[in-house]
Amino acid sequence: MLGEGIIKGLAETGRNFLGSYFEPDRLVTVQYPEERLPAPETARTFPFLVYDGDDWQKGLRCVACQICEKECPPQCIYIVKDITKKPDYIGKLQFQPKVFDIDLSVCMSCQICVEVCPFDAIKMDVEFELSTTDRFGRLLLHKAELAKPNEYYHKIHPAEAAEVDARLAAEKAKALAKTQADAAGKSVSPKPALKPLAPASG
Repeated sequence: MLGEGIIKGLAETGRNFLGSYFEPDRLVTVQYPEERLPAPETARTFPFLVYDGDDWQKGLRCVACQICEKECPPQCIYIVKDITKKPDYIGKLQFQPKVFDIDLSVCMSCQICVEVCPFDAIKMDVEFELSTTDRFGRLLLHKAELAKPNEYYHKIHPAEAAEVDARLAAEKAKALAKTQADAAGKSVSPKPALKPLAPASG
């Protein structure tokens, strides 16, 4: 029938138009900032540093390997590695960043730093209300301002954080089992076999 496609198109447009006023899942306008929509788990703004435990200085996962600094396309990450190892939150000695700065005014939110980090130490935040008149007072963040607990990471990216924690726990258990096996092997090492005496001549 001539014009059937036009009628179907107009009907779909009318249904969407009316539905945008009455269907709750179609009401996309919120009265910001009084009303806020929850950020989807895949949302990302700028990087932050994850730490474990209660002390952010000891609990930082970052070991200052500087891979993220080298791979960052706009070069917005600046790291100075501490020359001495210090105990982390469980007492293990490891290197830590003496300085870790990120210039958010340069960062392009590409997430490459997250993808190349072998220690799951840097992740993407969802905070977006960062407007300021002082560029160096808010957009140049230092280590203390970048550090956020693992609980915060679980809050904004629950599925991803659970997968990371499970992987880290598995790696830790594997390393512990290897250490225990090596220690057990050393403690029960067999004594060297005695060489038989050569028969006396004559």
